[in-house]
Amino acid sequence: MLHYIKDVLANMPASWLRLTTHRLDIYHEELAKTEFTSEFEKLYKNSDASTSALSALPTAYDYIRLGHPLSCVLEWALAEMHHVEAQNVISFSSRTTPVLAVLRKNSLENRQTRILYHGELPNFFDAATLKGVYGYQFDLESVASIKNLSPYEGSTILITQENSISKTEFSAHINFYVNVYSQWGSVLLISPENSDYVSDIQHVRRRETIAMTPANCSAVLQSLVGRQVLETPSNFAADKALVLETLKNITLAPTKALLASSGLSMQYAIMMGLIDYAQEVHAGKAIKFIVPPNCYGGTNDQARRVAACLDNVEVVDLPVDGDNDMVQSVDTVLNRLAQEDAVPYIIAEIPTNPRVEVPDLDKLKAVLSAPRKTIAGEIAIAPVFILDQTFCPNVHFLGEEDVLSNVKGLSYASGSKFPSGGECTAGYCLGNEKAAVLMGKIEKHLQLCDNEATALQTQILAKQLPSMNQRIADAYVNTRDFVTFIQETLPSAKINFVSVELAQRGFTPSVFSLDLPTQGNTDAEREAHKRELNLRLINRMIAEIPHESKYCVSYGQLKGLYWTIPATSTQGTTKEGDKDYIVRASLSPHLDMEKHKEVFRNFVAALEI
Repeated sequence: MLHYIKDVLANMPASWLRLTTHRLDIYHEELAKTEFTSEFEKLYKNSDASTSALSALPTAYDYIRLGHPLSCVLEWALAEMHHVEAQNVISFSSRTTPVLAVLRKNSLENRQTRILYHGELPNFFDAATLKGVYGYQFDLESVASIKNLSPYEGSTILITQENSISKTEFSAHINFYVNVYSQWGSVLLISPENSDYVSDIQHVRRRETIAMTPANCSAVLQSLVGRQVLETPSNFAADKALVLETLKNITLAPTKALLASSGLSMQYAIMMGLIDYAQEVHAGKAIKFIVPPNCYGGTNDQARRVAACLDNVEVVDLPVDGDNDMVQSVDTVLNRLAQEDAVPYIIAEIPTNPRVEVPDLDKLKAVLSAPRKTIAGEIAIAPVFILDQTFCPNVHFLGEEDVLSNVKGLSYASGSKFPSGGECTAGYCLGNEKAAVLMGKIEKHLQLCDNEATALQTQILAKQLPSMNQRIADAYVNTRDFVTFIQETLPSAKINFVSVELAQRGFTPSVFSLDLPTQGNTDAEREAHKRELNLRLINRMIAEIPHESKYCVSYGQLKGLYWTIPATSTQGTTKEGDKDYIVRASLSPHLDMEKHKEVFRNFVAALEI
């Protein structure tokens, strides 16, 4: 097996180390957690480690969060070594989160947890906060040896801190083994009798953190096969300083940026930090996270997962798209929550996804800062506005004269989009002057979850962020050109994109959504026909421009044009009635625009309208 892994490392596609997003044309979501590994195992049995065979393997999981090819290979190899199923080995970039994943499931199922460790507890493990803010209950016990462990009514986790990969010896009274590697992350081994935990733990990795990064998985695999792992020179302090200074110049935010391993791990730190703050400053009051029901599925799902764990936290729907106006919805919800004397935390995207709508910002500012009173006549708690700014990270929201200036405002973004050009997942968060008081709490939970950006992620951001605003401007020019062409070529199509007036105010996204004209005698027939047309268009683009057009969920890439259908990708966990079965296209600064126009023109010519 180790000889085969050596060959895989020598022949693997370069994209295994540098891509952050999956190709939907070789991705089957219902098999996302098994298909790559089962097909990889067939190659192993045939001793086939050729680059062509490895390149043809189906997409593994999604982004880097739930997993990627190298994390799957690592987990498969360790499973072979320990004679367990591959699903029972799960790697994490975080050293804390595997423990939190077990604690979460046990908390929801009222099961006790015992955490064993050798010597000192890892310095990132904050037991008091995990009990007080996260609501997790557990027993901590330092052990010199695991040979004579007593039985325990519940789950037992053993945390060990390792310097190199070695075989774990299983014990009768231990259910979960968390092997922590200071330079790489952690690996969780789940005993076979606890396989029912696998799916829940994988979902924690998908929503609150990321898998061990491709670079670190590669290093662990090199170590596993006995090769010396060369330390790459790191200028972490200088890279981080450059990233922080660049973000300050881009956003004009007065606070220092926080850097996380992904956009969702950043959002998780924001949510838990704000819950911590509310418990301290607004003790005993209900906490309400106000979230659009059709926003990015990860945001929606994570918010509801947090609320499921805490009795005083609830998610409130915020309709923002189509016939719903964000400003009116915010006003209505805040008025109601003021009456309840609740703590209102709003999470929203501007522009919205996938309809690319921007609210009236002057009215939004007025509504957010309007004074409200509780039913008892007291001044209500002012909201915190948490802006997912991934689509337009160049727009200023946090300065003294900007939209969020009169309210506590936070802005965060996924680094897998424009900040890194798709080269890493690292995300970031900044606050305005009023929100400065919140940043310490957010940083505390980012560190507790061990979800800060890695040195390599920070290096990539340092390389890519300085050119971000120019890339955004260039990609917008291409997008406006393509949108105008589609409007002229297929005027019966409905296109969701920013107006020229909004673009002049700085909203220059490079993504638009397209409702193709359909036909049929009933709503069901028309919907079915539209969905068929969506796929026909995307497949034609990919078939005729394979070097540039991809079926992928990314955005802000350095080159090419990516297509997706939000309902089947980014809105995967959104309620069916809130999903958008439309085409979403995201353009880059560099692509063959004339070729894309030609293919679209031919697509229209073949339509029966």
